[in-house]
Amino acid sequence: MTSFGTEHLLGLALGLALVLYFVAGGADFGGGMWDLLASGPRKALQREAVSRALGPIWEANHVWLILAVVVLFAGFPRAFQLITTQLHVPLTLFLIGVVFRGSAFVFHQRGWGRVFGWASLVSPLFLGMCVAAISSGRIEEGYFSPWTTPFAIVIGLFAVAQCAFLAAVFLAFETRKDPELSGDFEARAFLSGVAVGVLAFLALLLSRRGAPMLFEGLTGSPLAMLMHVMTATMAVSALWFLRKRAFELARFSAAVQVALVLGGWMSSQYPFLVVPGLTLENAAGHASARTAIVWALLAGLPVLAPSLWLLFKVFKQERQRQP
Repeated sequence: MTSFGTEHLLGLALGLALVLYFVAGGADFGGGMWDLLASGPRKALQREAVSRALGPIWEANHVWLILAVVVLFAGFPRAFQLITTQLHVPLTLFLIGVVFRGSAFVFHQRGWGRVFGWASLVSPLFLGMCVAAISSGRIEEGYFSPWTTPFAIVIGLFAVAQCAFLAAVFLAFETRKDPELSGDFEARAFLSGVAVGVLAFLALLLSRRGAPMLFEGLTGSPLAMLMHVMTATMAVSALWFLRKRAFELARFSAAVQVALVLGGWMSSQYPFLVVPGLTLENAAGHASARTAIVWALLAGLPVLAPSLWLLFKVFKQERQRQP
Protein backbone atom coordinates (compact mmCIF):
# COMPACT_ATOMS: atom_id res chain seq x y z
CA MET A 1 0.00 0.00 0.00
CA THR A 2 1.35 3.44 -0.93
CA SER A 3 2.38 5.62 2.00
CA PHE A 4 0.75 8.99 2.44
CA GLY A 5 3.54 11.45 1.67
CA THR A 6 3.88 15.09 0.67
CA GLU A 7 2.79 14.27 -2.88
CA HIS A 8 -0.58 13.13 -1.50
CA LEU A 9 -0.90 16.27 0.63
CA LEU A 10 -0.23 18.38 -2.46
CA GLY A 11 -2.71 16.29 -4.44
CA LEU A 12 -5.31 16.98 -1.75
CA ALA A 13 -4.49 20.70 -1.85
CA LEU A 14 -4.78 20.67 -5.65
CA GLY A 15 -8.18 18.99 -5.47
CA LEU A 16 -9.44 21.38 -2.79
CA ALA A 17 -8.33 24.40 -4.82
CA LEU A 18 -10.19 23.08 -7.87
CA VAL A 19 -13.36 22.52 -5.82
CA LEU A 20 -13.21 26.03 -4.36
CA TYR A 21 -12.57 27.51 -7.79
CA PHE A 22 -15.46 25.71 -9.41
CA VAL A 23 -17.89 26.54 -6.58
CA ALA A 24 -16.96 30.22 -6.40
CA GLY A 25 -15.72 30.91 -9.91
CA GLY A 26 -18.26 28.54 -11.47
CA ALA A 27 -21.09 30.57 -9.97
CA ASP A 28 -19.52 33.68 -11.50
CA PHE A 29 -19.31 32.04 -14.92
CA GLY A 30 -22.93 31.00 -14.62
CA GLY A 31 -23.92 34.53 -13.65
CA GLY A 32 -22.46 35.77 -16.92
CA MET A 33 -24.50 33.18 -18.81
CA TRP A 34 -27.72 34.35 -17.17
CA ASP A 35 -26.77 37.93 -17.98
CA LEU A 36 -26.53 36.86 -21.64
CA LEU A 37 -29.81 34.91 -21.46
CA ALA A 38 -31.80 37.48 -19.47
CA SER A 39 -35.35 37.64 -20.81
CA GLY A 40 -38.93 38.52 -19.99
CA PRO A 41 -40.42 41.62 -18.39
CA ARG A 42 -37.72 41.66 -15.68
CA LYS A 43 -34.75 41.37 -18.06
CA ALA A 44 -33.10 44.56 -16.81
CA LEU A 45 -33.62 43.54 -13.18
CA GLN A 46 -32.10 40.13 -13.86
CA ARG A 47 -28.97 41.70 -15.30
CA GLU A 48 -28.79 44.15 -12.42
CA ALA A 49 -29.01 41.23 -9.99
CA VAL A 50 -26.12 39.50 -11.76
CA SER A 51 -24.04 42.67 -11.62
CA ARG A 52 -24.75 43.17 -7.93
CA ALA A 53 -23.94 39.54 -7.12
CA LEU A 54 -20.63 39.54 -9.00
CA GLY A 55 -19.54 43.05 -8.12
CA PRO A 56 -17.91 42.56 -4.69
CA ILE A 57 -15.22 40.01 -5.68
CA TRP A 58 -15.89 39.50 -9.37
CA GLU A 59 -12.33 38.29 -10.17
CA ALA A 60 -10.95 37.41 -6.74
CA ASN A 61 -12.20 33.84 -7.10
CA HIS A 62 -9.44 33.18 -9.64
CA VAL A 63 -7.01 33.05 -6.73
CA TRP A 64 -8.03 29.38 -6.31
CA LEU A 65 -7.17 28.66 -9.93
CA ILE A 66 -3.81 30.36 -9.48
CA LEU A 67 -3.21 28.24 -6.40
CA ALA A 68 -4.03 25.06 -8.34
CA VAL A 69 -1.67 26.03 -11.17
CA VAL A 70 1.18 26.84 -8.76
CA VAL A 71 0.76 23.53 -6.90
CA LEU A 72 0.69 21.62 -10.19
CA PHE A 73 3.69 23.50 -11.61
CA ALA A 74 5.91 23.28 -8.52
CA GLY A 75 4.69 20.01 -7.04
CA PHE A 76 4.05 17.92 -10.17
CA PRO A 77 6.19 19.38 -12.96
CA ARG A 78 5.88 16.37 -15.29
CA ALA A 79 2.09 16.57 -15.19
CA PHE A 80 2.21 20.35 -15.66
CA GLN A 81 4.45 20.01 -18.70
CA LEU A 82 2.28 17.35 -20.33
CA ILE A 83 -1.03 19.13 -19.68
CA THR A 84 0.10 22.59 -20.77
CA THR A 85 1.84 21.23 -23.87
CA GLN A 86 -0.77 18.83 -25.17
CA LEU A 87 -3.75 20.99 -24.19
CA HIS A 88 -2.29 24.38 -24.98
CA VAL A 89 -5.05 25.15 -27.51
CA PRO A 90 -8.10 24.73 -25.22
CA LEU A 91 -6.21 26.17 -22.24
CA THR A 92 -5.34 29.26 -24.26
CA LEU A 93 -8.96 29.62 -25.36
CA PHE A 94 -10.06 29.24 -21.74
CA LEU A 95 -7.66 31.98 -20.63
CA ILE A 96 -8.72 34.27 -23.46
CA GLY A 97 -12.31 33.79 -22.33
CA VAL A 98 -11.36 34.65 -18.74
CA VAL A 99 -9.56 37.83 -19.84
CA PHE A 100 -12.38 38.96 -22.14
CA ARG A 101 -14.92 38.15 -19.46
CA GLY A 102 -13.17 40.25 -16.83
CA SER A 103 -12.59 43.16 -19.18
CA ALA A 104 -16.13 43.07 -20.53
CA PHE A 105 -17.64 43.03 -17.03
CA VAL A 106 -16.04 46.39 -16.29
CA PHE A 107 -17.49 47.91 -19.47
CA HIS A 108 -20.69 45.86 -19.77
CA GLN A 109 -22.82 48.98 -19.32
CA ARG A 110 -21.22 50.33 -22.52
CA GLY A 111 -22.31 47.59 -24.87
CA TRP A 112 -19.91 44.85 -23.75
CA GLY A 113 -22.61 42.76 -22.10
CA ARG A 114 -22.75 40.13 -24.85
CA VAL A 115 -18.97 39.71 -24.78
CA PHE A 116 -19.20 39.23 -21.01
CA GLY A 117 -21.92 36.62 -21.45
CA TRP A 118 -20.30 34.64 -24.26
CA ALA A 119 -16.91 34.65 -22.55
CA SER A 120 -18.57 33.35 -19.38
CA LEU A 121 -20.04 30.50 -21.42
CA VAL A 122 -17.02 29.40 -23.44
CA SER A 123 -14.54 29.50 -20.53
CA PRO A 124 -16.07 26.59 -18.54
CA LEU A 125 -16.75 24.80 -21.84
CA PHE A 126 -13.05 24.63 -22.70
CA LEU A 127 -12.07 23.92 -19.08
CA GLY A 128 -14.45 20.94 -19.01
CA MET A 129 -13.02 19.66 -22.29
CA CYS A 130 -9.53 19.83 -20.78
CA VAL A 131 -10.67 17.80 -17.78
CA ALA A 132 -12.12 15.18 -20.11
CA ALA A 133 -8.87 14.98 -22.07
CA ILE A 134 -6.87 14.50 -18.86
CA SER A 135 -9.11 11.58 -17.88
CA SER A 136 -9.40 10.01 -21.33
CA GLY A 137 -5.98 8.35 -21.56
CA ARG A 138 -5.56 9.92 -25.01
CA ILE A 139 -3.84 13.17 -24.05
CA GLU A 140 -0.68 12.37 -26.04
CA GLU A 141 -2.50 11.53 -29.29
CA GLY A 142 -2.28 15.09 -30.62
CA TYR A 143 -3.06 18.71 -29.95
CA PHE A 144 -6.74 18.50 -30.96
CA SER A 145 -8.13 14.96 -30.88
CA PRO A 146 -7.98 14.42 -27.06
CA TRP A 147 -10.33 17.34 -26.31
CA THR A 148 -12.64 17.17 -29.33
CA THR A 149 -14.11 13.69 -28.77
CA PRO A 150 -17.86 13.27 -28.11
CA PHE A 151 -17.01 12.51 -24.47
CA ALA A 152 -14.96 15.70 -24.10
CA ILE A 153 -17.62 17.85 -25.75
CA VAL A 154 -20.32 16.47 -23.45
CA ILE A 155 -18.12 17.06 -20.40
CA GLY A 156 -17.60 20.65 -21.59
CA LEU A 157 -21.35 21.14 -21.92
CA PHE A 158 -21.83 19.50 -18.52
CA ALA A 159 -19.46 22.07 -17.00
CA VAL A 160 -21.46 24.87 -18.64
CA ALA A 161 -24.76 23.48 -17.32
CA GLN A 162 -23.26 22.97 -13.87
CA CYS A 163 -22.12 26.60 -13.71
CA ALA A 164 -25.54 27.77 -14.87
CA PHE A 165 -27.29 25.67 -12.22
CA LEU A 166 -25.01 26.87 -9.44
CA ALA A 167 -25.42 30.51 -10.46
CA ALA A 168 -29.21 30.27 -10.74
CA VAL A 169 -29.45 28.90 -7.19
CA PHE A 170 -27.09 31.58 -5.86
CA LEU A 171 -28.96 34.33 -7.71
CA ALA A 172 -32.29 33.12 -6.31
CA PHE A 173 -30.71 33.61 -2.90
CA GLU A 174 -29.40 37.07 -3.83
CA THR A 175 -32.86 38.22 -5.00
CA ARG A 176 -34.85 36.54 -2.22
CA LYS A 177 -36.43 39.86 -1.17
CA ASP A 178 -38.13 40.09 -4.58
CA PRO A 179 -40.30 36.96 -4.98
CA GLU A 180 -40.94 37.50 -8.69
CA LEU A 181 -37.28 38.03 -9.53
CA SER A 182 -36.13 35.12 -7.38
CA GLY A 183 -38.82 33.06 -9.10
CA ASP A 184 -37.17 33.82 -12.45
CA PHE A 185 -33.92 32.37 -11.21
CA GLU A 186 -35.69 29.45 -9.56
CA ALA A 187 -37.13 28.51 -12.98
CA ARG A 188 -33.66 28.79 -14.51
CA ALA A 189 -32.25 26.60 -11.73
CA PHE A 190 -34.82 23.92 -12.54
CA LEU A 191 -34.07 23.99 -16.28
CA SER A 192 -30.30 23.97 -15.83
CA GLY A 193 -30.61 21.27 -13.15
CA VAL A 194 -32.43 19.03 -15.63
CA ALA A 195 -29.67 19.75 -18.18
CA VAL A 196 -27.03 18.79 -15.58
CA GLY A 197 -28.76 15.46 -14.95
CA VAL A 198 -29.17 14.61 -18.64
CA LEU A 199 -25.59 15.56 -19.51
CA ALA A 200 -24.19 13.69 -16.50
CA PHE A 201 -25.96 10.50 -17.61
CA LEU A 202 -24.78 10.97 -21.20
CA ALA A 203 -21.22 11.61 -20.04
CA LEU A 204 -21.27 8.41 -18.00
CA LEU A 205 -22.39 6.42 -21.04
CA LEU A 206 -19.75 8.00 -23.28
CA SER A 207 -16.99 7.52 -20.69
CA ARG A 208 -17.12 3.75 -21.29
CA ARG A 209 -15.23 4.31 -24.54
CA GLY A 210 -14.05 7.88 -24.07
CA ALA A 211 -12.41 7.38 -20.65
CA PRO A 212 -12.41 3.67 -19.70
CA MET A 213 -10.47 4.08 -16.46
CA LEU A 214 -12.80 6.84 -15.32
CA PHE A 215 -15.83 4.72 -16.21
CA GLU A 216 -14.49 1.85 -14.15
CA GLY A 217 -13.91 4.17 -11.21
CA LEU A 218 -17.39 5.67 -11.50
CA THR A 219 -19.20 2.33 -11.69
CA GLY A 220 -16.92 -0.27 -10.17
CA SER A 221 -17.57 0.03 -6.44
CA PRO A 222 -20.40 0.55 -3.93
CA LEU A 223 -18.70 3.78 -2.82
CA ALA A 224 -18.96 5.16 -6.37
CA MET A 225 -22.66 4.32 -6.46
CA LEU A 226 -23.10 6.05 -3.11
CA MET A 227 -21.39 9.17 -4.52
CA HIS A 228 -23.85 9.20 -7.44
CA VAL A 229 -26.81 8.96 -5.07
CA MET A 230 -25.45 11.71 -2.80
CA THR A 231 -24.76 14.00 -5.76
CA ALA A 232 -28.25 13.56 -7.18
CA THR A 233 -29.76 14.04 -3.72
CA MET A 234 -27.96 17.34 -3.22
CA ALA A 235 -29.09 18.63 -6.63
CA VAL A 236 -32.72 17.70 -5.96
CA SER A 237 -32.48 19.12 -2.44
CA ALA A 238 -31.28 22.45 -3.79
CA LEU A 239 -34.34 22.70 -6.02
CA TRP A 240 -36.67 21.56 -3.24
CA PHE A 241 -35.25 24.12 -0.81
CA LEU A 242 -35.67 26.82 -3.45
CA ARG A 243 -39.33 25.88 -3.78
CA LYS A 244 -39.68 26.13 0.00
CA ARG A 245 -37.80 29.46 -0.06
CA ALA A 246 -35.12 28.03 2.23
CA PHE A 247 -32.46 29.88 0.24
CA GLU A 248 -29.50 29.31 2.56
CA LEU A 249 -30.04 25.55 2.47
CA ALA A 250 -30.53 25.64 -1.31
CA ARG A 251 -27.24 27.44 -1.78
CA PHE A 252 -25.44 25.03 0.54
CA SER A 253 -26.91 21.98 -1.24
CA ALA A 254 -25.88 23.30 -4.67
CA ALA A 255 -22.32 23.95 -3.48
CA VAL A 256 -22.07 20.46 -1.95
CA GLN A 257 -23.41 18.93 -5.18
CA VAL A 258 -20.62 20.59 -7.17
CA ALA A 259 -18.02 19.46 -4.63
CA LEU A 260 -19.33 15.88 -4.89
CA VAL A 261 -19.14 15.96 -8.69
CA LEU A 262 -15.49 17.02 -8.59
CA GLY A 263 -14.74 14.68 -5.69
CA GLY A 264 -16.23 11.79 -7.64
CA TRP A 265 -14.10 12.59 -10.67
CA MET A 266 -10.89 12.87 -8.68
CA SER A 267 -11.48 9.75 -6.57
CA SER A 268 -12.42 7.72 -9.66
CA GLN A 269 -9.05 8.26 -11.31
CA TYR A 270 -6.92 8.27 -8.15
CA PRO A 271 -3.92 8.00 -7.97
CA PHE A 272 -3.58 9.30 -11.54
CA LEU A 273 -3.06 12.98 -12.24
CA VAL A 274 -3.08 12.32 -15.97
CA VAL A 275 -4.41 9.03 -17.28
CA PRO A 276 -2.81 6.63 -18.08
CA GLY A 277 0.80 7.29 -17.10
CA LEU A 278 1.25 10.04 -14.50
CA THR A 279 0.38 9.33 -10.89
CA LEU A 280 0.87 11.44 -7.78
CA GLU A 281 4.07 9.50 -7.11
CA ASN A 282 5.81 9.39 -10.49
CA ALA A 283 4.82 12.94 -11.49
CA ALA A 284 5.93 14.51 -8.21
CA GLY A 285 8.83 16.94 -8.08
CA HIS A 286 11.80 16.84 -5.74
CA ALA A 287 10.98 15.96 -2.13
CA SER A 288 12.50 19.17 -0.75
CA ALA A 289 10.39 21.26 -3.13
CA ARG A 290 7.24 19.38 -2.11
CA THR A 291 8.01 19.91 1.56
CA ALA A 292 8.53 23.64 1.00
CA ILE A 293 5.22 23.92 -0.84
CA VAL A 294 3.36 22.10 1.96
CA TRP A 295 4.79 24.48 4.57
CA ALA A 296 3.95 27.47 2.37
CA LEU A 297 0.36 26.25 2.04
CA LEU A 298 0.06 25.67 5.78
CA ALA A 299 1.30 29.20 6.42
CA GLY A 300 -0.63 30.91 3.63
CA LEU A 301 -4.09 29.33 3.61
CA PRO A 302 -4.99 30.50 7.14
CA VAL A 303 -4.34 34.03 5.90
CA LEU A 304 -5.84 33.71 2.41
CA ALA A 305 -9.19 32.14 3.29
CA PRO A 306 -10.22 34.64 6.02
CA SER A 307 -9.00 37.51 3.82
CA LEU A 308 -11.30 36.46 0.99
CA TRP A 309 -14.18 36.01 3.43
CA LEU A 310 -13.61 39.50 4.86
CA LEU A 311 -13.31 40.97 1.34
CA PHE A 312 -16.63 39.44 0.36
CA LYS A 313 -18.37 40.45 3.59
CA VAL A 314 -17.23 44.07 3.53
CA PHE A 315 -17.84 44.79 -0.16
CA LYS A 316 -21.08 42.82 -0.20
CA GLN A 317 -22.44 44.96 2.60
CA GLU A 318 -21.40 48.14 0.80
CA ARG A 319 -23.04 46.96 -2.44
CA GLN A 320 -26.30 46.15 -0.58
CA ARG A 321 -26.39 49.65 0.95
CA GLN A 322 -26.21 51.27 -2.48
CA PRO A 323 -29.57 52.59 -3.77
